Amino acid sequence: MELYITEISKYLITLLLALYTLECFLVFRHSDEEKRSGTYTRQNLLMFFVHFSCFLVICFETGEVEYLFFYIFQQILLFATVMLFHMIYPKGNRLIVNNMCMLLSIGFVILTRLSYEKAIKQFFIVTASIAIGMLIPFFIHKLKFLKNLTWIYALIGIAALGIVLILGSVTNGSKISYSIGGITFQPSEFVKIIFVFFVASALYESTDILRIALTAIIAGIHVLILVASKDLGSALIFFIVYVFMVFIATRNVGYLLLGGAGGCAAAVLAYQFFSHVQVRVQAWRDPWSCIDDAGYQITQSLFAISSGGWFGLGLFRGNPTAIPYVEDDFVFSAVAEELGIAFAMCLLLICVSCFVMFMNISLKLKDRFYQLIAFGLGVTYIFQVFLTVGGGTKFIPMTGVTLPLISYGGSSVLTTLIMFFVIEGLYIIQQDEGAKRGRRKKKKSETRRRASREEETEIEDTEEDE
Repeated sequence: MELYITEISKYLITLLLALYTLECFLVFRHSDEEKRSGTYTRQNLLMFFVHFSCFLVICFETGEVEYLFFYIFQQILLFATVMLFHMIYPKGNRLIVNNMCMLLSIGFVILTRLSYEKAIKQFFIVTASIAIGMLIPFFIHKLKFLKNLTWIYALIGIAALGIVLILGSVTNGSKISYSIGGITFQPSEFVKIIFVFFVASALYESTDILRIALTAIIAGIHVLILVASKDLGSALIFFIVYVFMVFIATRNVGYLLLGGAGGCAAAVLAYQFFSHVQVRVQAWRDPWSCIDDAGYQITQSLFAISSGGWFGLGLFRGNPTAIPYVEDDFVFSAVAEELGIAFAMCLLLICVSCFVMFMNISLKLKDRFYQLIAFGLGVTYIFQVFLTVGGGTKFIPMTGVTLPLISYGGSSVLTTLIMFFVIEGLYIIQQDEGAKRGRRKKKKSETRRRASREEETEIEDTEEDE
């Protein structure tokens, strides 16, 4: 019986997620949230069935009732998040919230399979993060002075990264975290958001060469501190985000080409001066030559992905824990092994649909500051997804960054949720801008009709006099 349930569930779960993914892109047929309501309702139902099916398999495979209770708590959290957000922010974008909850549910499923203790910790972190995040759209919508804090953003970002460089603890050769009262933070995750606000604030009014140069110096300080901390994955994200934000702000392809050339030069220097970069490049080029050492992680990751096939081996039927740090850096490989490559591809498409919506919101915003923030956060999100998946599939060298909302990690989950809620605040601002434009158009239309009626009346009066 258990075997039949596991086998049938593999195809059912993939089909349900594929339907959910299709709905993610069908949303863009309509620009009005009210017309999208049917799509959103179907997404919620599909999310519930995917989540339920996965935990049904987990309960059958393990025979542990505690997993059922854990599922119930998760479902309450996800349902409350969707409903409360729609009630508090009726002008909000439900696709972003639905995708956020879908990705979180997948993260809960795979973490429960990999490490039940870590899954429980992640659940509490997510609960607290959502409670905090619910307030963010309100502040983004109401606080108009955020665009005037340029140098405060720069100071906070540099100070936070500098403290980690000096006092931070070393993890796998890099200084990336700092502990306060027994709670460990990874400041670079939070500074990503502050950095985007800094660049947007610096460039929204002026993009002259002096402002670009000054912004580049501040951005360079951020990157250099991360390089000194050997947090090269975060340094790369900061660099790419800065280059693309400058390009969008200036519309100058020259800055994009200059950034690309600078990035290539920095990569060569990093290879020359950092031994662990050399190790990762060697593991990327030929992991089989060092399979017992530096190439062990990537080879195990490739074994896991290939063994899963299109529909996976089934939850608790694979061996993803053979990959070191699988719940952090290689969670995508675990998903592909046990839930299948088709499921993993749908997961990536959900991430892409989030990015497309972020860009859609950015394009429709009229305020330049908010437009740059939406664009910068979108690039930050999708590039982190690219680095994680690309590293785990041997497309690029491993960078050690997490898959947003899926991987285990408190700082990563909290900052990603903050990013999503910031975007929600920007969407509400975009809706307000659209409503104002609509009122102005209506007023102009009424004025023209009134003027037309008055003109017709004058003509009639003139004809009568004649």
